[in-house]
Amino acid sequence: MNTTEQQFLSDLDDKLWKAADQLRAHLDAANYKHIVLGLIFLKYVSDSFEEHQRNLLSQFKDEHHEYYLPPEDFDDDAEYQEMLAEELEELDYYREQNVFWVPREARWQTLREKAALPTGTVLWQNQQGEDVKLRSVSWLVDNALDEIEKANSKLKGILPRISQYQLENEKLIGLINSFSDTSFSNPEYKGEKLNLQSKDILGHVYEYFLGQFALAEGKQGGQYYTPKSIVTLIVEMLEPYKGRVYDPAMGSGGFFVSSDKFIENHADEQHYDPTEQKKQISVYGQESNPTTWRLAAMNMAIRGIDFSFGKKPADTFLDDRHPDLRADYVMANPPFNMKEWWHAKLEGDVRWQYGEPPKNNANFAWLQHMLHHLAPTGSMALLLANGSMSSDSSGEGEIRERLVENDLVECMVALPGQLFTNTQIPACIWFLTKDKANGFVLDERKRDRRGETLFIDARNLGYMKDRVLRDFTEEDIRTIADTFHKWQKGEGYEDQAGFCYSANLEDIRKHNHVLTPGRYVGAPEQEEDGEPFPEKMQRLTDQLKDQLVQNDQITLEIKRNLGDLGYDC
Repeated sequence: MNTTEQQFLSDLDDKLWKAADQLRAHLDAANYKHIVLGLIFLKYVSDSFEEHQRNLLSQFKDEHHEYYLPPEDFDDDAEYQEMLAEELEELDYYREQNVFWVPREARWQTLREKAALPTGTVLWQNQQGEDVKLRSVSWLVDNALDEIEKANSKLKGILPRISQYQLENEKLIGLINSFSDTSFSNPEYKGEKLNLQSKDILGHVYEYFLGQFALAEGKQGGQYYTPKSIVTLIVEMLEPYKGRVYDPAMGSGGFFVSSDKFIENHADEQHYDPTEQKKQISVYGQESNPTTWRLAAMNMAIRGIDFSFGKKPADTFLDDRHPDLRADYVMANPPFNMKEWWHAKLEGDVRWQYGEPPKNNANFAWLQHMLHHLAPTGSMALLLANGSMSSDSSGEGEIRERLVENDLVECMVALPGQLFTNTQIPACIWFLTKDKANGFVLDERKRDRRGETLFIDARNLGYMKDRVLRDFTEEDIRTIADTFHKWQKGEGYEDQAGFCYSANLEDIRKHNHVLTPGRYVGAPEQEEDGEPFPEKMQRLTDQLKDQLVQNDQITLEIKRNLGDLGYDC
């Protein structure tokens, strides 16, 4: 993506967010996201539909195209134009190109025109010949969403409805008008045509909005959103070029989106067609929260990603929607230290192969659930609280020991603090695999890594993007991922004090199977400045004396000034 395209997307983000954020004074962030994302989705599917109509129209008039409709076959131009219009409404043209069918009453132009009419105006007649009148603008939007779901089975049950939020007509009309001068197809920026597809633009906006809503919602937002840089880091380390990708706590589906982008971003260096390569990826997910489940499904739909999320939202532990799945890549950011998860029916569950998890903490339940669903040559990554690396309470130490002794732990990454919108709990990433002996990344073979585990301490990486949140730069992500890949391949890897260390099983046993990277990587080496120690101590002592004298002088000056104002201290 070039600089102009990046600037276009940045300006678009800012413009649409300012329009959407006007609702903040009238609705809770947890609610107004459904209105905004629903409208953005309507705008996108309508723009995509109209773009395909324009392409079809040119094909109907192109004598070299199989869809060509010769004008001479009709009595006059009026009849020809009428036939063109009718042909544009044929459903099959859209389904064969995987374009969502948008009924007339759900198209954006219809929505914009009808929303401006007075309540009670007759809009159209239904199939029974009865007048359909405008009840409210929110009803008009919901009707459009209903019609789109009816016409597209993939979207059944996943689009939001907004009437329940009882937003004033004027507020919705303002939002519709703000979105109306944004085109997701044929984008231009300052007169320059851009090489961006409509789904790429909408996907970017959708992801940006999810992040902004997560910030606005704070702790609740973390239930559906994992910071983009952490998701990118995990995907870059796992390298899911092909196979089955599974997330048992998928939130809004960020790991699936990032996997899709990963294939696009590496197409040139790996010399493949990204469209064809994406066909080799299949996506499986589960989410218990109905609202979040719909966010994820909509997130996939707008990007054209086929997905299997089960027929409904469900508890991953109690109602596993993919019991027979063995995935090549499993990645997740489940709730940290989840207390209310246990049920009597989970006693002796087949998933607890390395020990029954504590009933008051689901960390090792998530980990073992993911291992259970991992293919024999698969790899997984799991975000957990730092306590998971060292805790001995309620049998966690024994489970961790079994994981290590069974040679499942491939890499541990300690993360900096302040990365998450919803928690200040320090976090780490567990990377596990069932096959350290082999493994391929496309055609490149990994070395035999049996009996070894890589420790990476990334706590000193990143930057403060604002007063409360830290983030990784692209260079940070590349540094961590490259270190992992060099270690896996045995090419160019070296231990680096304070950052990374390749430990063997005996090293880990000496630390009683505690997996905190800081214990293994040690402290970074300090550069020698060449100054002899006695001279350095004398210099520093003299410097301290001078600073203490300056401190006394400043204190006296402050007291004198306060005395002049009538204050004694």
